[in-house]
Amino acid sequence: MSLIGKKLPEFNLDAYDPKTNEFVKISDKDLEGEWKVLMFYPADFTFVCPTELEDLQEKYGQLKEMGAEVYSVSVDTHFVHKAWHDESEAIGKIQYKMIGDSNKELTKALDILTEDGKADRATFVIDPDNVIQALEINAGGIGRKAENNIYKVKAGQYVRKHPDQVCPAKWNSEDDDTLTPGLDLVGKI
Repeated sequence: MSLIGKKLPEFNLDAYDPKTNEFVKISDKDLEGEWKVLMFYPADFTFVCPTELEDLQEKYGQLKEMGAEVYSVSVDTHFVHKAWHDESEAIGKIQYKMIGDSNKELTKALDILTEDGKADRATFVIDPDNVIQALEINAGGIGRKAENNIYKVKAGQYVRKHPDQVCPAKWNSEDDDTLTPGLDLVGKI
């Protein structure tokens, strides 16, 4: 069953906050009212994961300017996240919160728990009402580009403001043409 258009499940998990160097609790309620990118990955101290999380950090400022917050999530504990942040040059750059889903509650609820007990390489773009607007899942060996999240957040924000319009392929900004679905477009594209 598709998760698009569904509300983010309830959760209350521990996280490591690199900005404050503290452990914090994060719940679904804390995420309400803002756009967010939740980037699930298989495990800390691995190979593809740090390249993705570092790339996401490089786009973090741009996402924040757009009004979107970023969270990374794995089934590791928040303690392991801190240790990884302290030891890895790539992960040490991260400023967004790193959620530990060690009991696998959120990973299971989103149906992205692998057979070996890890999280799929999954990214969720979620609107201020905690409704899932975009979802990407890659095989373990295929890393994700953070740039794609910028497009998805931007397009999601545009469609939210303009519910009568849709963003076609290659749409990049409010300056680009959108489509207004209707009978007059049927067979014309």
